[in-house]
Amino acid sequence: MSELIEKARKLKKAAKQMGMLSAVEKNEALAKMADHLLTEKEWIISENSKDIAAGKENGLSSSLLDRLLLTEERIEQIVDGVRQLIQLEDPVGETIEAWERPNGLQIETVRVPLGVIGMVYEARPNVTVDAGSLCLKAGNAVLLRGSSSAIHSNKALVHVMRGALAGTAIPEDAVQLLEDTSRETAAEMFKLNEYLDVLIPRGGAGLIQTVVQNATVPVLETGVGNCHVFIDATAKQNMGIEIAINAKLHRPSVCNAAETLLIHENWPYISEVLHALYESGVELRGSEELVSSYSFVKPASEEDWQSEFLAPILAVKLVSDVTEAIEHIDQFGTKHSEAIITENQENVSLFFKAVDAAVLYHNASTRFTDGEQFGYGAEIGISTQKLHARGPMGLKALTTSKAIVQGTGQIRS
Repeated sequence: MSELIEKARKLKKAAKQMGMLSAVEKNEALAKMADHLLTEKEWIISENSKDIAAGKENGLSSSLLDRLLLTEERIEQIVDGVRQLIQLEDPVGETIEAWERPNGLQIETVRVPLGVIGMVYEARPNVTVDAGSLCLKAGNAVLLRGSSSAIHSNKALVHVMRGALAGTAIPEDAVQLLEDTSRETAAEMFKLNEYLDVLIPRGGAGLIQTVVQNATVPVLETGVGNCHVFIDATAKQNMGIEIAINAKLHRPSVCNAAETLLIHENWPYISEVLHALYESGVELRGSEELVSSYSFVKPASEEDWQSEFLAPILAVKLVSDVTEAIEHIDQFGTKHSEAIITENQENVSLFFKAVDAAVLYHNASTRFTDGEQFGYGAEIGISTQKLHARGPMGLKALTTSKAIVQGTGQIRS
């Protein structure tokens, strides 16, 4: 029996137990997991160093190495995420709605776990704990399939997580790591409908499209972030500059970082924002009028408008009005996060109605598209699709519903 099938069978059995657990039982197990992660942080970091060394040898970019790196501070942040999760209300068993029919039937819909979740993700070992703990809190079992570049880190983290679950109400088998990271085994996982209830891909465009195009298991799609900030003509100077810098540079390697800045051609502070970005270390790639006016702006190619740079690179374009900004976003956006900076409420209203994205902002940075910032605790990802869940996905996104019907002997005539 292959590793995949063996672990999938264990997960399906564990999922039945998970659905029966109380919030107290799950929280006690998660607290033990958080404690164990802290206790074993030095060993986890030593295992992570093997992945970092291999990544450098294999020529991974600095942004990918940053995603891969685990430090004492980052492990403490991961543990804080688990502990925040414990404080959140358990969605399982929550009544979504209830009503009575004219024939006396009492009907309610309640939240229940999805079952067995398959997580497919790239070189971010923090996702191993975030995804694992979120799935467990929502009553699910989880199959974790990370990338080969993080294999030592992921094995260490899952070893600690499973060890912590020993003796708790959550069965150890509710968390499994697929250590075979071959494409052939991944392709088999994508079609494992007998054991998996849903797949969640989290990573770059290539990974997400591979899962979406090849899976027969239902996919809860997380999206690529080609996010835009539009500075309108009435935007305040400091606000426009500060949001543009924050959206690009606060953490350039994540999906909610801005990749394109659209500026109204009549905004008085175009020069100030471009100089501020350039002096902050951002490579600017702009349209012709910007290239001719600013020596530090490089020509933008067609590809730049649709790129998720995940680096200190920003495409910049002047637009004549909010409508042109919306048209540009419609053409190149990925339905993730889009922002308008303006004092014109009519333009805000038009932007909010016309732009199709999971999260829209007025006078705020796109960096807030995040489960913790939304108050969900650690997130499983950002959904850009329209079915089941959209935007930052917290605990409720990892549940489905069932209808409970109470009768007094009714039969249908």
